Amino acid sequence: MTSIVFMGTPAFSVPILHMLHEEGYDIKAVVTQPDRPVGRKRVLTPPPVKAAALELGLPVIQPEKLRGSQELQEIIALQADILITAAFGQILPKELLDAPRLGCINVHASMLPKYRGGAPIHQALLDDEAETGVTIMYMAVKLDAGDIISQQAIAIEDHHTTGQLFEELSIVGRDLLKKTLPTIIDGTNDRIVQDEQQVTFASNISRDQERIDWTQSARTIFNQVRGLNSWPVAYTILHDETVKIWDTRVSDKTSDAKPGTVIFKDKKFFTVATGNNEALDILELQPAGKKAMPAINYLNGVGSKLQIGDQFE
Repeated sequence: MTSIVFMGTPAFSVPILHMLHEEGYDIKAVVTQPDRPVGRKRVLTPPPVKAAALELGLPVIQPEKLRGSQELQEIIALQADILITAAFGQILPKELLDAPRLGCINVHASMLPKYRGGAPIHQALLDDEAETGVTIMYMAVKLDAGDIISQQAIAIEDHHTTGQLFEELSIVGRDLLKKTLPTIIDGTNDRIVQDEQQVTFASNISRDQERIDWTQSARTIFNQVRGLNSWPVAYTILHDETVKIWDTRVSDKTSDAKPGTVIFKDKKFFTVATGNNEALDILELQPAGKKAMPAINYLNGVGSKLQIGDQFE
């Protein structure tokens, strides 16, 4: 029976772990990030992969930092045949990459060599890509630069948010790994060197990327909003208070008003001027100190005083 060390942290990784367990692989340990404070009350919360591993009765290792740690030596000492990562969240030292007999493989949420890095799903939406997908790849010391084993693409639709794509690509990754792993074990898998001329990167989202620039086109802001939904969420400023924007659509209205100006109010939504004389309908938002709400609730409640001519900044 092939033995595995599995490394993952968010909900994206959970279906993959469940599949490995259901397929009967010998999971020596599950490695995940330490528990972190979550929410306003800062409640110490285990990552989703830890919760799933404990439910399955699997041993869990949670290194704060792998490199030079006692936990690193514990993982190597397990002598697993193969190490599988899926959104683990730390760089693996060469000492660990070299340890498993069948190597280390990663389930990466992009069509490599496009979008190496920590936020490939976010970036695909921000860039208005027509498709994304999952790559099963050998891991190398250089970030996401290892040889490609298999890939599966899916179309990106206008209704997609980053949160939705994480869920869909998690299942794509699970199924692709299920199909690919036996070929790795028996040595019949493909091994395709990445074309370095085609490489692009998707670094973790910065705070600057979260703030809406209303001088951008309506489509650009639409992509920003869905690309940052469900986290970290795009935001803007109204009357010196932060307002998070969760859902929008490109308006059929045009306007020569200053970008960021409220130009229209309906019972169910309101419209803000953007660059290029375009406009954006605001469908869901989150005022400071409140939960996210449909625009109809906002306009009937805390936002009832919103006026045409008010300025988002």
